[in-house]
Amino acid sequence: MAKSAAKANPATRAYEQGLALLRAHPVFGKLAYRVQWVRNDTSTCPATGWLLARRDESVHLHPKRLAQPPEWAYAMGRAVLLHALQLWQADRGDWPAWSAACDVVTARFMHGIKFGRAPEGMALPPDLPQWDEARWYREFCEHGVPAWAQALSLAAPWPTLQAPPDWGAVPGLAWGAAAWPEAFAQGIAASVQQAIEVAAGVRDALGGDAPPVAGRHALRAHTQRARDWFIGSYPLLGSMVAAFTFIEDAELCRREEVMVAAVDEQLRTIYLNPAAALGVDETRFVIAHEVLHVALRHGARCQGREPFLWNVACDFVINDWLIQMQVGAPPAIGLLHDLALRGLSAEEVYDRLARDLRRMRKLCTLAGYQGDMLRRRLSPERAPFTDLDAFCREQLGKGLLLHQQQGRGLLPAALLEEINAVLQPAIPWEVQLARWFDHHFPPIDTRRSYARLSRRQSATPDIPRPRVVHDENHRDGRTFGVVLDTSGSMDRHALARALGAIASYAEAKEVPAVRLVCCDAAPYDMGYLPASEIAGRVQLKGRGGTVLQPAVDLLQAAADFPRDGPLLIITDGECDHLSVRRSHAWLLPPGKRLAFAHQGEVFHMD
Repeated sequence: MAKSAAKANPATRAYEQGLALLRAHPVFGKLAYRVQWVRNDTSTCPATGWLLARRDESVHLHPKRLAQPPEWAYAMGRAVLLHALQLWQADRGDWPAWSAACDVVTARFMHGIKFGRAPEGMALPPDLPQWDEARWYREFCEHGVPAWAQALSLAAPWPTLQAPPDWGAVPGLAWGAAAWPEAFAQGIAASVQQAIEVAAGVRDALGGDAPPVAGRHALRAHTQRARDWFIGSYPLLGSMVAAFTFIEDAELCRREEVMVAAVDEQLRTIYLNPAAALGVDETRFVIAHEVLHVALRHGARCQGREPFLWNVACDFVINDWLIQMQVGAPPAIGLLHDLALRGLSAEEVYDRLARDLRRMRKLCTLAGYQGDMLRRRLSPERAPFTDLDAFCREQLGKGLLLHQQQGRGLLPAALLEEINAVLQPAIPWEVQLARWFDHHFPPIDTRRSYARLSRRQSATPDIPRPRVVHDENHRDGRTFGVVLDTSGSMDRHALARALGAIASYAEAKEVPAVRLVCCDAAPYDMGYLPASEIAGRVQLKGRGGTVLQPAVDLLQAAADFPRDGPLLIITDGECDHLSVRRSHAWLLPPGKRLAFAHQGEVFHMD
């Protein structure tokens, strides 16, 4: 309710639109993400001001000011420039005069690039001298700060810049003072590049918000060069990259909250946010990151895990590989990387992250806080893959072969293992289940006996022949227990399919009877049933909650059940932790997983 009210608030809506304009601009796009915007009750902005810029890379905005989006974009752009131009200089004795000098410089810059709109009363006088901040500071120290310069303050009646006595120790600046000028220079270069593309007719408007030309998606020169580099110089991923469509649309990314990049594996589309203003090397890194998500089938391997946390775990693994292989350069905006997790698989990293869910949910992927493996389609332009697994196997296989033949360099061992795992088709669950039966129920020994002769052949009626008999002693105790989760969350079709497979394999392995226990909130012992009757004549009981431990305890303590008889537990994973003291296996529906540490093999029905 509060969220919908905030969206209906015109002041909040105008602020959010202004921030979106700032992030979409090539000069300010990357810089705007480096600032912490504080617009709530904790803001220290004065009641008559617009914002107060602080040395700790936060900007405190007026939480109730009603303004137009271009005015907010103008004000926040000037606040970002204070860091980009490195105007935090504590050795200035007259701080109000220094802050006023900085206001003049930032206002002049905004006027020069014609971005945003200056609020009423903040217009610059005509024919203003082309002085830098140091020259303006000397002017104001000698002759005082004129009224027109005082009106430029965004925190009036205070200086726009937080005064040095209030800086404190400024612990742990997120980016450091040295990173700001570099990012600012990249933004200016991106702006010049876009201006050239506009003049050449490649783009419709400067700033990246214009819709692309019908029928095609115009890419920045950096993106095109990075894409061509994979196709021509990096065969491991070249064929995969060539199969993807790239879309750079600032408005689309803003609407879908894609901060840097995201991938839709079904549409074979990689979305890049031009507002991130990535360089060529950074774009290479990001493209390789998104393609590896698809190539290694991370979406399909989620298997019931929390999707965002699984995405974060995969990011840690992929980023470390790319850094080891020196594929491009990590984005300056930051990424998920931890040397302590090197060598671990995505599943192992996920298990570690799951120990502290509250803190790990605050981590940010390349797409932001939603994960860069999109689970929805942003555009209906393409039909989905007919067989995504086959596509990934084919492209990765060709790429790995070329990479090794051309001696393109060593690959991390863990990455090679995952690629080889993808190249091998998955073993059907029925085959895995058959192997489990083979292990626990080897063929019954046979022998020839003259105790009861077989039928004589008509050609040689005088020659008695032995009869093949089974060792009846091996039939004793040849059974297994089935714990069947009959709670309401179990799908009836999945139950029928599982029971049918169990019945057929039990008959093939000459298992005379199976001990079946249905369980939801309480166990229902069905006793021993012939294998042929499991799938056809069993009437399920229960369909309530899920508590499977009593059923397991019943079979483990039953006097008429063999001590070494294995158990097969059929469940959807939505159950409490189970303690099983004998050999056992799990059979789960597709996409489900056990939410606790367990032993025994796990089979997933396709």
